[in-house]
Amino acid sequence: MTYIYAKDQEGFVVKKHKEDLLPDEVIISQEEYETLSGDTYYKKTYGRGGKRKGAGRKPANGVVLKFQIRVSEKEKEFLNYARLHNLNYDELMQG
Repeated sequence: MTYIYAKDQEGFVVKKHKEDLLPDEVIISQEEYETLSGDTYYKKTYGRGGKRKGAGRKPANGVVLKFQIRVSEKEKEFLNYARLHNLNYDELMQG
């Protein structure tokens, strides 16, 4: 099965199998498809990655690089105290 690029009467473009081509669609070149779909602009503007979900730069080793939560002032003070005094959360939970 080979893919082709098609444009319908309204100007929408799609990549599909040759067998799925509808009578009102016209086969176009890959360059024309990329121009009309915005792929050329996206590649030129953003470089690597893609339009699909989850594309782009991945976190290193599956670890989230930046994690933010909203806490109250009291919770913030406790977190700072725990960091300052090297509290081990696992040991506290066992007791």
